Amino acid sequence: MTSDSYESPWVTDEARIFRKYVRQFIEKELAPHRAHYEKQGRADSDAWRKAGEMGMLLPAVPEQYGGGGGTFALEAIGVEELARANLHLGFDIQSIVARYILAYGNEEQRHRWLPGLACGEFIGAIALTEPDSGSDLQSLRTTARRQGDHYVIDGAKTFITNGMNAGLVCLAVRTDSRPGPKAPSLIVIETKDLPGYRVGRSLHKVGRHAQDTCELFFDGVRVPAANLLGAGEGRGLFQLMEQLRHERLSIALSAVAAAESAVEITTRYVKERKAFGKPLFELQNTRFTLVDCATEAHVARIFVDNCIQLFIAGKLDDATAAMAKYWVTERQFKIIDACVQLHGGYGYMEEYPIARMWADSRAQRIYAGSNEVMKEVVAWSL
Repeated sequence: MTSDSYESPWVTDEARIFRKYVRQFIEKELAPHRAHYEKQGRADSDAWRKAGEMGMLLPAVPEQYGGGGGTFALEAIGVEELARANLHLGFDIQSIVARYILAYGNEEQRHRWLPGLACGEFIGAIALTEPDSGSDLQSLRTTARRQGDHYVIDGAKTFITNGMNAGLVCLAVRTDSRPGPKAPSLIVIETKDLPGYRVGRSLHKVGRHAQDTCELFFDGVRVPAANLLGAGEGRGLFQLMEQLRHERLSIALSAVAAAESAVEITTRYVKERKAFGKPLFELQNTRFTLVDCATEAHVARIFVDNCIQLFIAGKLDDATAAMAKYWVTERQFKIIDACVQLHGGYGYMEEYPIARMWADSRAQRIYAGSNEVMKEVVAWSL
């Protein structure tokens, strides 16, 4: 069974139509500007607005809050198409932030923030990682002290996607000085003209050069207490653990889509490139390597598709989401690395898509919980 003859079981007629428009939008409005985005380290604000206009940013959020009113299947289409085009612009963070607001925000918060995220007026960011702590969310040092009707926030975050232009940040803070799972809380901040809020340097990454990533600093930042997500303080860790399933599934989906794309690109290349007087594809090692890559990508696809169906049905558990995130991203890097090798020296040239895919894929095994942490999550379920 080849990728051409297989269609994911979660793809509906609505999703097929949506894929057509998303693919056209990427080819016309985003891909031609790749070099520009990479040079400046982020997509233009106009790209966000156009993506919002065509319904690409929050397709799975109810229409009453400005979204597309669809299921995760529509969101998955956007993740897949951006991964296949190897465009990493931070659009996926919009839906991650939106899910926290939708799940834990009150009606006033939903109507206040979600429409802006849907249309691209707000660029969203989620700020968890700190200079001294990554996956250990109980070690947060950024604090939020209640003073009357406000919280006063002090601390720093790093590796924040969309941080440079973020207008809305879902921020993990410590609201209890005592250690333990009830210390963290989530607070949403609107960054425009906010005293004490500062964006640090743009971080220079190995790959994903068009994806804005930077540091954030909070020095006595005053935020209305009404911006707390949830019915009270101390619920942040549980909120994060519940919603990380969505983020990890999205990463697994982007990983398998990128792996499939790498196999397609490399298959075309080796059928055209000649060595020893014949196409590379006629060499047994080339064919067998591609067979291994195609097989692993297809197995990963079946696994991810099952996870998506479970997620849509509300049945995806933490352990399975962690399995998908760690195992599929490992396969992604292995497959793309093999494809680089089949390109020879050209595979190491940035002008070739496979080289950019190789560099861009490495971070997948680190963020949203490193793969080592994912194995711990799975181990807890055994």
